Amino acid sequence: MKKNFKVLFLAVFVSVASCSFTTKEFNDPNKDKLLLDLITYVIQKGHYDPKDINDEFSIGVYDKFIKGLDPLKRYFLASDIAEFSKYKTEIDDQIKNKDLSFFDLVYSRFQKRMADVQKIYPEVLAKPFDFTETETINVDYDKLAYANSPKELRSRWKQQLKFTTLASYYDSVEDQKNREKGVSDSDTNTDEEDETEFQDAAKNDSSKKEEPFVRKSLAELEQKAREAAKNSLDEYFDFTKDLQRTDYFAIYLNTIVEEFDPHTNYFAPPDKDRFDLRMSGKLEGIGARLQKKNDYITVIEVISGGPAWRSEKIEVGDAILKVKQEDEKDAVSIVGMRIDDAVKLIKGPKGTKVTLTIKNVDGTVSDKVLTRDVVELEETYAKSSLIETSDRKFGLINLPQFYFDMQNYKERNAATDVKKEIIRLKEEGMEGLVLDLRDNGGGSLRTAVDIAGLFIKKGPVVQVASNGNKEVLEDKDSEIVWDGPLVILVNELSASASEILAAAMQDYKRAIIIGSAQTYGKGTVQNVIDLNQWLRKNDLGDMGALKITSQKFYRVNGGSTQLEGVKSDVVMPDRYSYIDVGERDYDNPLPYDKIDAAKYNIWDGYIDYDETIEKSNARMEQNAHLKLIDDNARWIKERRDEKTVNLNYKMYSADIAQRKEETKRFDAINEYDNKLTFKSLPYETALMKQDTTLSEKRKRWHKNLSKDMYIEEAVHVLEDLKLSNIKAGKVADIKN
Repeated sequence: MKKNFKVLFLAVFVSVASCSFTTKEFNDPNKDKLLLDLITYVIQKGHYDPKDINDEFSIGVYDKFIKGLDPLKRYFLASDIAEFSKYKTEIDDQIKNKDLSFFDLVYSRFQKRMADVQKIYPEVLAKPFDFTETETINVDYDKLAYANSPKELRSRWKQQLKFTTLASYYDSVEDQKNREKGVSDSDTNTDEEDETEFQDAAKNDSSKKEEPFVRKSLAELEQKAREAAKNSLDEYFDFTKDLQRTDYFAIYLNTIVEEFDPHTNYFAPPDKDRFDLRMSGKLEGIGARLQKKNDYITVIEVISGGPAWRSEKIEVGDAILKVKQEDEKDAVSIVGMRIDDAVKLIKGPKGTKVTLTIKNVDGTVSDKVLTRDVVELEETYAKSSLIETSDRKFGLINLPQFYFDMQNYKERNAATDVKKEIIRLKEEGMEGLVLDLRDNGGGSLRTAVDIAGLFIKKGPVVQVASNGNKEVLEDKDSEIVWDGPLVILVNELSASASEILAAAMQDYKRAIIIGSAQTYGKGTVQNVIDLNQWLRKNDLGDMGALKITSQKFYRVNGGSTQLEGVKSDVVMPDRYSYIDVGERDYDNPLPYDKIDAAKYNIWDGYIDYDETIEKSNARMEQNAHLKLIDDNARWIKERRDEKTVNLNYKMYSADIAQRKEETKRFDAINEYDNKLTFKSLPYETALMKQDTTLSEKRKRWHKNLSKDMYIEEAVHVLEDLKLSNIKAGKVADIKN
């Protein structure tokens, strides 16, 4: 279920909101009933656009709760669903009456079915699988009917376990082939983070040596694969034993509140603690944000500077299939595991190693060895580079998020940092600026407004609506820090505050937007409400918190960024072009709408704004490399849509070989050279003399930038933009 993992896409910093719109008392002695009553009341009163809790609402909760518990249809029988269905249109009434009959029935039946399954899988895995049979499995679980009998359910589990075992068996066979050729496992299946890091690890851990290679028969490898599958399931059910009724009830509550919109979530007390930790910016582990999508733990963001980032092989859209600790022999499958439980396995103390089996975006599967670490916050801050062509200089500022110091806004924030980088780039003689907001999921609304103010004299930047009221947030400072050509880069993962800034610059015709067809499309604002504040006396313990959508923001032209996002002036496809990653791909998003435009004046600093866009689009239509990127994106989409998998080893192996061969034609994408030179600014060059890690990070960044076609086109656009000769007389003096 999509629940508490969309922190990346917050429009503003989420703060604890106090509510005082009721004198209603909540004093039910049953904690679950009290929570249900409290949450539904608060959400009805505080949500931006509360839904009626009616039969349609009930059906939505019914479908999503059952699917959330059993997305692969491996537990419930058709007879269970028939029994549950009598509540399909009654949940709304039960919510109003604090009746938990539906939840209690589904929860108790789920516990029974899980107990039944714990008897099935050991028996199935006790016997060898025949991988010579011609057999396939359909993994389109949404279209799969529920099993009609325990016998049919067992057959389904047998096929699923055969699929799981086949994947492990294939890896073992390939590994053995490689080792017979003298190629080590780490050479083929792992991605080294840093050579010196592994050398140091070898010195400090010389006692751990690779076991001598002993060739095993195919039967032995098959048995090993079955044992690994059994161990993974044993681990999974060990986790489930620790789950309490309250854990499942929290899922039920989230099913209810997410029926209002995908960003309204209930935080049980442990979840609230983790949320606070994430918002503080202290990230520890592998440096990736994860989300459970269908039954897979999927990477939704790779944190700059973290272990996943350093590996250079983990990216957004990858699914983590298995986790193996450095002191464990077998990996644990996390397919179907709760997100919290999977994260517990993935996280660990700084310095320890973890092996992740990854299903990559392109469908290939490989192992990644990562050394856990505390993610360096410095890499989430703005950074800049000077771009040099044969005869001109341009500036690039990469902004990963719209950050600010929680205790003191003036202490450090994205706007002041961007301003500093602009001034430094100007001192180096930049003639145009690229602001890179790709993968920027948002953050502080205030910093977005302040950054917009660096490029315009004065005027509205965004409109915020709540409870029938509208507020226009303006840049009131007449200072313009950069009055030259400006390009903003975006992609499908540019969200919230990124969309506010890009939209404002587009509406003012101050910048040309280059990137995906549209950005993420999140035009809502959330507040977090501490539920404990509603209780005068509470003997039931911590009630948790509710993150609730309370506002919507709009462009200065009156249009919402909700669902529609920001449409790029120059569209350039990327690998996410055909993958469902936007707000529109979630359940129950708020609709797109419009309000009256604010009063603002188009920036008149350019004389060829529209012509420059036309020239850029014409270049893109003729670009062969861009066509290859688009072909790759389509290929990725086609592979992800494949729902039938061969369970015959030869066919399965042939499919993988074919996929690997097909990917070779896309190698040129990563071999591209834009012929641009990237240099760090003098202040960073001085820091690098003492900080070799910073030096290595910037080398890595510049290497990636040199392969970046989007940066290249941004430079061409900057070269084409010509400034009006009356601009200088309209610009205020720069304040340093």
